[in-house]
Amino acid sequence: MEALRREDPRRFGRFTVLARFQEAASAVQYVARDTGTGELAVITAARPALAAVPAFRRRFQAEARTAERLAGGWVTPPLETGSLETGSPEAGEDELLWTATAYVPALPLAEAVGIAGPLPERALRILGAGIAEILSRVHAGGSVLQGLAPGTVLLAEDGPRLTAFGPLGAAAAAEARPGGQLSVRLGYLTPEQVAGREVGAPSDLFVLGLLLAYAATGTTPFTEGPPEEAARRIAEADPELDAVPEELRELIAGCLAKDPAERPTAGTVAAELALEGAAGLARGGWLPERLAAAVADQEARVRALEAPEEAEATGTAGSADPAGEPEDAVPADAVPGAAAEAPEDAPATPTPTDPRATVATTDETPGTSTSANTGDIGEDRGTTRFLNTGPKPPQSDRATTHLALPPGLPPAPGTTPAPLPAPSHHHTYGSPAPYPAAALPPSATTAQGNNGNGNGPMVALPLPPAPAPPEGSATSRRTLIAIAAAAVGGLVVGGGAVAAIGGGETAAATDAKPPAPKPRRTLPGQPPEPRWSYSHPASESAPLTTALWRDRLLVVTSESQASAVDVSTGKRVWQRADAAKGQAAVVAGDLCFVASPTEFLWLAPKDGTVVHRVRYADGFTDLPDLQVGRLAGHSGTVIWFTGSRTVTVKAPKPKKGKKKAADKRVVQAYFFAYDIVRRAEVWRTQVPAGRAPGTPLYRVVAERSADLLVRQDAVTLTAAEVKAAKGKGSIRSFDQQTGKLRWTKQYGTAGPEAAVTGDEDGILYAGAGVHLQSFDADTGKPLWRVDGTAGSAFGTPLVAGPVLHTTERSRQVGAVERESGRLVWRRSTEVPGIGSAPALTLSSSGKTLLASDATQVTAFSAADGERLWKFQDIGAAEPKGATVSAPYRTLAVGAHIIVQRDRAFYAFPVA
Repeated sequence: MEALRREDPRRFGRFTVLARFQEAASAVQYVARDTGTGELAVITAARPALAAVPAFRRRFQAEARTAERLAGGWVTPPLETGSLETGSPEAGEDELLWTATAYVPALPLAEAVGIAGPLPERALRILGAGIAEILSRVHAGGSVLQGLAPGTVLLAEDGPRLTAFGPLGAAAAAEARPGGQLSVRLGYLTPEQVAGREVGAPSDLFVLGLLLAYAATGTTPFTEGPPEEAARRIAEADPELDAVPEELRELIAGCLAKDPAERPTAGTVAAELALEGAAGLARGGWLPERLAAAVADQEARVRALEAPEEAEATGTAGSADPAGEPEDAVPADAVPGAAAEAPEDAPATPTPTDPRATVATTDETPGTSTSANTGDIGEDRGTTRFLNTGPKPPQSDRATTHLALPPGLPPAPGTTPAPLPAPSHHHTYGSPAPYPAAALPPSATTAQGNNGNGNGPMVALPLPPAPAPPEGSATSRRTLIAIAAAAVGGLVVGGGAVAAIGGGETAAATDAKPPAPKPRRTLPGQPPEPRWSYSHPASESAPLTTALWRDRLLVVTSESQASAVDVSTGKRVWQRADAAKGQAAVVAGDLCFVASPTEFLWLAPKDGTVVHRVRYADGFTDLPDLQVGRLAGHSGTVIWFTGSRTVTVKAPKPKKGKKKAADKRVVQAYFFAYDIVRRAEVWRTQVPAGRAPGTPLYRVVAERSADLLVRQDAVTLTAAEVKAAKGKGSIRSFDQQTGKLRWTKQYGTAGPEAAVTGDEDGILYAGAGVHLQSFDADTGKPLWRVDGTAGSAFGTPLVAGPVLHTTERSRQVGAVERESGRLVWRRSTEVPGIGSAPALTLSSSGKTLLASDATQVTAFSAADGERLWKFQDIGAAEPKGATVSAPYRTLAVGAHIIVQRDRAFYAFPVA
């Protein structure tokens, strides 16, 4: 970091510039202050000479929009983007493109390793999981990120940040060439790039493996050397991972597999590194003490900065030159850079080999592009604000961008590539990326245009395009596609089949300024972008049940199939006819237990293979024709359920002269406890059969050390049972060890259909008319009451530590203290009318409360009831054209909430 220079702008829109932050090949970053709010920001301003190239302008703006689309999690949205007039339009320097992001204290990974050496295992897991979570979102949209490097990954107090979202931010060198060409030299290669093949999502995983290996060891996993040798080792040699922690070695080696098909997916990497999510694992701090102190020191120095005019007013500025321009008077050691200085005993930051792969492109060659045209946006011509209307994500301290160009392209006829000089006034913030530099295949080093200076060839894509080569020549159709696409700013990676993330539009090859885009308008309360979405096959009937197994699999059953979806990626793992119509998905050792209408099944989580099965006719031989109802509950290895069967009771022999009475059919019902690991019955007890024919449906409302508190479903009660209970609902207590019925009680005015739940202390919470009351389960004594809203009734509340979350048919959701019944907060989901009370789900962290009904999912802050966001989908269309309007369901898993509506599933990140 350093003082401002004479040529540096002093303002960008509403931001006042305070100091230079760092320089890169394609842009300069500044620390600035928002004049309206006083908040600090980081401005990324494109180099003017590059901004004059139309392809660069479009790409720069497209990558800013990409950052906005990816906002959330470990990506910070741009606060604003714009353009600033810097000189004469006739001189071609009329615009300075820039984006602004909120400042967050953080160190680049390369600098962090230089200060404190390799990261410990826990920090490595958090770093890798955070970046993998971003990659998973990128790949889910069919795109490729590209350009991960130690200089574009930041370590903040609460987790990692990614600051570049396309090729420009990762450029090792970039310059405007004569004739409207843009030359970019890239830093890193993957085996497929060395071979001249297309890159895809697995390429990002290879670079992630390099990044983690560097963070774990402080050096590259491939021996450094001349560019040709470095490329050969990337393509052929095994990585050196002996210094990587043993627990992570296999995973990193998988990312560095030569065959892209053998590399894991980003979701798999994220789950293996931190099943609870990077944010969950980082809770409570994650940086080593030395790095945490450096981050804190950086923050203190940045917040102490004053604008040059402010410093002059207080007498701290340097003297002005005769022309009135301020001098570069602030010494480097007086500006926030000391936090980046390594202690004397710290290991030296590794020095990388020079980047080698260079591609030049022009904006005049026609072709296809993934880059969107964007308008002139600046202080004097209107600005575009990027709004983040979802939950506030972790903030980033700068918004750089990344570029991906096709390596290894031959020079076009008639061109003489020149070496790329280093940018003027180059100043690095930390060390450059310490990976092997990108190098072309050995054959390319002797191609026409090789400058022979050891920096590798620069390949120019001239104007007009080169004539088509003959079939079978080295310049293939795939290469020409790459050339054409790169020429207009789409910058297709490695041959054109998979494009780097860009605007998603087609850009015409013209110097004319495109029309200004319309400002994006989003409504407050917009949900975060889902990490993934999954659609259950429409050929099947709607899912009957959905359940989570070990926070790893989403088990979905329908009339004909049972399926498992990987909760980290949203990809279906297996689908089988076994376990159709099943319910639950209970952990049974290393297996997944499912109860179907006719049998118990134990499935292998990997592929759904049935490892064990117990048919009810075989497992309960003394109860032939037993029909098992849905599970009443489970705890550990024990499940509870009801079963019933119909038996014929023969009439007694009639007395002499009397007619024989008809035999009777009687329903017998039992309440069972069953150990799913030992696959053995624990106990059974006969219970009232309820409304015949059928099975009494029980639900365990509370589990205590000595007994279970159980509620019978009102629809199975006979008229005689309702009358005997005087119209009130009943709770039964069963002994945990023997299953013996201990007592049956009624509570206040709580009816048979009233919502009820309990806690481990033996306190019951039940709807009583329009009120919610708590009772001592053993004595029936009322403890407190919460008044409901007019015409409403309470639904099933949710126990959450010292708080009880409430839900009402009037669509009110709230929180009360369990001890006193004091109302903490009450909010509406804003769904009009009286309907079913929303079902409640609490996120794994306990910070977010989800209320689900037939209309929407509403997210609240569990602490104070602030409405965070709402979600609705359009519903699934039936083959005959009808629209399904199924209620929403939510399931908490790690740092996400899975939302289901009929056959559609979405995984949303939540706090």
